[in-house]
Amino acid sequence: MERKIIIRRKEVLNHLPKEIRAGAKVKLGSIFVDRLPLKGVDGEEEGKLLRRVIDIPAGHPEFAAKAKDFWASLTLRVPFEGVELDISIDANGEPVNAIDYIYWKWCMKHKHVAISEEEMNSNGVKRFYIYDPHKDLLKRSEKVQVKKEADKEFIKVSVDESKMKMLLRILTGGDPDRLSKIEIENTLYDYKEKNPERFLKYSLDTNLEIRFEIEEMVAKSVLRKIGNQIIYEDETIGEDMKDTITFFKNKKNSGLVNILRAKLKEVS
Repeated sequence: MERKIIIRRKEVLNHLPKEIRAGAKVKLGSIFVDRLPLKGVDGEEEGKLLRRVIDIPAGHPEFAAKAKDFWASLTLRVPFEGVELDISIDANGEPVNAIDYIYWKWCMKHKHVAISEEEMNSNGVKRFYIYDPHKDLLKRSEKVQVKKEADKEFIKVSVDESKMKMLLRILTGGDPDRLSKIEIENTLYDYKEKNPERFLKYSLDTNLEIRFEIEEMVAKSVLRKIGNQIIYEDETIGEDMKDTITFFKNKKNSGLVNILRAKLKEVS
């Protein structure tokens, strides 16, 4: 299977012109862990791969010393545009390019290399990151599928005014009684475009009606919300929304739930 990844570096901002910073030689070097050089691979895999690089089989008396020297001196020059590594696997399950594959495995374990640009930017120790076009493609495809499913659910919801009102309250905190049907529909459409994953999640929520009921009670002061806790008078009926939904669904609490529903009806 053909697959390539790119090792990219963090841009160092200083007083030098960008073209000079871009041309700077930046290397990812070997590090030691427990007084031994960091290895990208171990055991049988190390023997198979290093034989293709240092030309000494794993059972040879000099293999251990040569392997240690290899890992201790391993460096990867990373230019401004990054360095591409071919990590493809052939029909026999073997790496097509042994040294590129070794670099990749080594980078995956290296403390200065992040698995994404976001991780690198949020961690002061990380100075490089792995860009995987295949992973990025899958992530984009997943987002497209979520958006498509959200679009389907919006079409279903738009013919159900009651459900639209529930979603408006839950997703935006807006009061559905103050808006016309078309205003609610337009608001939900805009929300779905910006937050398709969350729109889809709550559109498919089997507890939507109870969740809406609780939100209405909080909005109309039948219940109080302090932090995540939901409280009736001096009694905490739920540590959070999930807990409160469980409370409402428990038949043992039907007496209090019916009182709350009656109070909500009075103020609605």
